Amino acid sequence: MEVRTQAVHFTADPKLLDFIEKKVDKLKVVSPGIRRADIILRLENSGQIRDKVVEIQLYLAGNSLFGKETAKTFETSVERCVSTLRTQISRYKGRNARQRRT
Repeated sequence: MEVRTQAVHFTADPKLLDFIEKKVDKLKVVSPGIRRADIILRLENSGQIRDKVVEIQLYLAGNSLFGKETAKTFETSVERCVSTLRTQISRYKGRNARQRRT
């Protein structure tokens, strides 16, 4: 699976990039058909605190899934986003299995 990471208006730390890649690679266990993952990291100003926003788009065979999460740290945002995508993948697989049976 190809993982593309883009940090908007800042330079991401290599440790953060490794953390993100490891978390996203775990999604291959749930769905080995993932071809590519596009990840966008942004800082969002909301008052005095700068929130960290992570957007992940997964490209499967014939479909794409999208997750977006905001938290105080990038690590928390990534973990929440991966969890959301894991749920979306299981629902997608369940729908496809039901369609094949009929």
